[in-house]
Amino acid sequence: MMNEEKIRIIIADDHVVFREGLAMVLSNKDNIELVGAAGNGEQLVKLAINLKPHVVITDIKMPVMDGIEAAKQMVKLNPDLGIIALSMFDEEDLIVEMLEAGARGYLLKNADKNDIYDAITAVAIGNNFYCKTTSAKLATVIAKSRAKKDGRPSDANFSEREIEIIKLICKEFTNKKIADQLYLSVRTVEGYRAKLLEKMQVKNSIGLAIHAFQLGIISGIEENG
Repeated sequence: MMNEEKIRIIIADDHVVFREGLAMVLSNKDNIELVGAAGNGEQLVKLAINLKPHVVITDIKMPVMDGIEAAKQMVKLNPDLGIIALSMFDEEDLIVEMLEAGARGYLLKNADKNDIYDAITAVAIGNNFYCKTTSAKLATVIAKSRAKKDGRPSDANFSEREIEIIKLICKEFTNKKIADQLYLSVRTVEGYRAKLLEKMQVKNSIGLAIHAFQLGIISGIEENG
């Protein structure tokens, strides 16, 4: 998308206080430029056409036009646009609809600022970002939805040891627990984990699990191993 260029962002939410709070969080980063804010999906689409942002952060439920329809229209006009959906805890079905509409990730509305920055950075370069608190149920639905939409991704040629570690990460094993089970040092497991995240181009364990599901490395995503 860019080298040293600032990441141009538009935010959309029908609650003014939330928009202003998010704008304040974003203003603290030198590499981010907030270029516009909208109160509904219709305004958002118009701003996206005129202001050409790199990333849009949008609520799903909005008046006039919701985030799902807005996402469809924006992606049709600019397939490279990075869209991040904002949601509440109980909106799993809507999150999946947003992802199917073209959003590259989602955040819960109470996400901390580090998650917000990580999400922006990820989608700005074309990667996906899934909130750290993604439930196993939602992760499975997202994985199935992505597999259906994108087709099966190419296998990244994982070693047997990497596949073992992927499966244990998907069972939510800690680095120490993985190390104990595979008779490795914790430092070695940390190295494997970092390498796998980079190889899969994901930011966290839930992204890794979704990718592993799509590749057929795991058959489902469970709450706990």
